[in-house]
Amino acid sequence: MVADQPKGYHPRMSDYVTVNGARVGVLMGSASDWPVMGKTSTTLADLGITHECNVISAHRAPRRLESYCGGAADRGVQVLICAAGGAAHLAGVAAALTHLPVLGCPMKAWSTEGLDSLLSMAQMPRGIPVGTLAVGSAGAVNAALLAASILALSDADIRDALIAFRAAQSDATFPLPGAPGHSAE
Repeated sequence: MVADQPKGYHPRMSDYVTVNGARVGVLMGSASDWPVMGKTSTTLADLGITHECNVISAHRAPRRLESYCGGAADRGVQVLICAAGGAAHLAGVAAALTHLPVLGCPMKAWSTEGLDSLLSMAQMPRGIPVGTLAVGSAGAVNAALLAASILALSDADIRDALIAFRAAQSDATFPLPGAPGHSAE
């Protein structure tokens, strides 16, 4: 495990980053998932949820994934969010390695616009559930909101932040400039 390393430190493949007090672990199969999964991180941060983000490929680093999942609950992580494209095995393997809830974010990969990833995550065998979200950015944000909903069951601060987020979303107006009844601006 790697924590509080000096500037310029680059973890080896056997390492992963932990964050003190993290309640959510965000895992990606590839660094190329970060432009989408950064939205998960931003949403969690906006809700005041401490989290950690790592790239751990289920195929290229299975022992690192096993180590991460095996120690997550002991570190206080309560929900895992896993993003992967293609065969998208990360969420399913993580679910097999932990009792924690696992939320899957299918990524668009090199073919089928993410449908292959979506089906891989959604069609898990009985007994190894993965809560699968939409492909791409909508799924990434919704995974953060679903993780917040899970945590809000036992955390009043997160519940209040989630309720405030939803109220702000509901209160937002959607102007249609030039449409009947809307201003021209």
